[in-house]
Amino acid sequence: MPPTTTLLGILDDGWAGLSDSARRLLAEADVVIGAGRTLELVRPHLAAGAEILDMDGKLGQVAGWIGNAREQGKSAVALATGDPLCHGIASWLTGKLGRDGFTIVPAVSTLQLAFARFKTAWQDVKISTCHSADAGEWFVGATPEHGLYKLMRAIARHPRVALFTGPENTPDRLARALITAGYGDDAKLSVACRLLLDDETIFAGLSPAEAAGMSFPQPNVVLVERAPETPRPSFGLDDLDYIQRAPEKGLITKQEARALSLAKLRLKPDSRVWDIGAGSGSVGLECARLAPHGHVWAIEKNEGDAANARANAAQFRVGNYTLVEGKAPAQLDSWPDPDAVFIGGSGGELGELIQLILARLKPGGRLVMNFVTLENLATATTALKASGAAWDVVQLQASRSQPILDMHRMAAQNPVWIVTASKD
Repeated sequence: MPPTTTLLGILDDGWAGLSDSARRLLAEADVVIGAGRTLELVRPHLAAGAEILDMDGKLGQVAGWIGNAREQGKSAVALATGDPLCHGIASWLTGKLGRDGFTIVPAVSTLQLAFARFKTAWQDVKISTCHSADAGEWFVGATPEHGLYKLMRAIARHPRVALFTGPENTPDRLARALITAGYGDDAKLSVACRLLLDDETIFAGLSPAEAAGMSFPQPNVVLVERAPETPRPSFGLDDLDYIQRAPEKGLITKQEARALSLAKLRLKPDSRVWDIGAGSGSVGLECARLAPHGHVWAIEKNEGDAANARANAAQFRVGNYTLVEGKAPAQLDSWPDPDAVFIGGSGGELGELIQLILARLKPGGRLVMNFVTLENLATATTALKASGAAWDVVQLQASRSQPILDMHRMAAQNPVWIVTASKD
C-alpha cells in the first residue's frame, strides 16, 4: 500500500477536538508538518520516532517535505487551521502536488465556529480576509496595493462580510477604516477572539466608534454587518445629483454625453481607468461603479472642482477611486497602465497627452475624448492619424424639454464630439 499524505484540519482545542480517525492518522504518521503553535497541541501524542517539521516561515518548503516523505515510503500529515479549503493552504498545496497528491480531512471552519458563537446564519456572507501585508491605516483614495483594499471593496459590495484578521490589520484598524469610508453610522462589528481556548471572548454588535478604541485578543474572526444601501444606478445619474462648482452650474459632462462615453469605454468589471480632467468627477465615478473590481485614477487641475469630485465620491461611497490635483501629463507616470482612458479636459497638452496614453494603453484598450471646440477636435484627430490608431467620431446633439407656460419646448445643449480610439 503506498504511503498516505493527509492535510488535516485542527482547531485550538487541539487533540481533544479531533475525531478518532484523525487521531489515528496523527499517532501513526512518520512525518508531521505544521505551524509551531499547532504542533505543540499534538506533540505529546505523536509516535516516538516521528519527524516533526515546523513550517513557520518555511511554507514554500512544505510541498518538498511531503515529496521527500513519499520517496522514502513514509506517511505524512500536514496540519492546517480549521477547514484548509477556506482561506487555507489546500488550494496552494493542490497547485504544487496535484489533486491526487493528498487527502483532505477538514475540521469545523473557524468561521462556522464564530457564527455559532454569534448565533447568526452565515450562508449569505461574503468571506474575505485582511491577513495581508501591513500598509498602515486606511485612507480615502487608497489604491489596490493597500493591504485592506480587497476587504474594503468586499464591504462596499456586500452588507455582510466575514473575515480573518492579521497581526497588523486588526479589528480596531478595520473599525477606523469603516469610519473613514463613511460607514460609521450604519455598520456593526462582531469579533470572536481565541476560539476554543480558555480565554475565548466574544464581542457582538459593536459600533465602529466603539471598536476603534479597543484592543482585541488574537487570533480573531470578524463579522461586519451594515444596512443595505438604497440601490443607485451604476451610471446615468442626473446631472443635479452631483455637487458642482457654484455659482456656475454645468461644469460637468452632461448625462447624455456621459452615457455614450461610458458605452464607448467598454469597461469590464476589473478595468483600470484613467480620468483626465475629472471636473466634478461624474465620468470617473460612474466608471468606478461600472468596474467594481477595478480602480479609477483621476486628475484635476482646478482646486474647487477637485474638492467637488472628492465630495461626490464620498456621497456615493465610491472607494475604488483615487483623485490627485495637478495638470496632466504630470503624475501619470506613477499610475499603472490603463484598460480605458477618458479625457474631459487636457489643459492645452492634448497632442502630447494622446501620444502618451496610446503608448501606455493596454492591448484592446479604449481612449474616449469629449470636445466642444473645433480646435481641440482637430488637434485630437491629427494626433490620432499620426499615431496610426483606429478612431471614430460621433457628434452628439441633444435637446432637453423645458416648460413654457402650460406646454413644453426643446432647449438645445451644446454639441459634443465624442472621439474614440482603440489599441489593437
